[in-house]
Amino acid sequence: MKKVKVISTSLRPGSNSQAMAEQFAKGAEAAGHQVELITLRGKDIKFCIGCLSCQRTGACVFKDDVPAIMDSVLNADVVCWATPIYYYEMSGQMKTLIDRMNAMYPKDYHFRDIYLLTTAAEAEDATPARAESGLQGWIDCYGKCSLKGHLFCGGVNGPRDIADNPKLQQAYEMGKQV
Repeated sequence: MKKVKVISTSLRPGSNSQAMAEQFAKGAEAAGHQVELITLRGKDIKFCIGCLSCQRTGACVFKDDVPAIMDSVLNADVVCWATPIYYYEMSGQMKTLIDRMNAMYPKDYHFRDIYLLTTAAEAEDATPARAESGLQGWIDCYGKCSLKGHLFCGGVNGPRDIADNPKLQQAYEMGKQV
């Protein structure tokens, strides 16, 4: 049994990337894993100010929802990020969380397998490339882990546009394979 953390970074109700995250989580649960779905909607997440205090103390100077998320990620075996694509890049809230998780850098971590789920109005295969590249920058800082899979669903713009899309089943199957 693996500890799987799924982080949904969309703030929109009826989010298409949230739907993919939920299916990934269901697949991982069906495979017998311990799953936690973390959604950033409603979370208090401040911007990193680059003070690097976290590198000296192991904790951020801000007291918001990030430390709990970070502790959960540190103890995970698998981390799955789900994000809508905004202007051909990961959501700002995903990038903000990644920046704030800088306090994890000097700590021991358990995660080895990273997954990425992306959605966008644009349907071209290259649409999520920058989001994957941005996440790869985070992954590169943790030498014991790697990107194991990326699933993109284009052509979904409005809330719940992804309903009945075959990519939801693919997200479920990806979750079952972790």
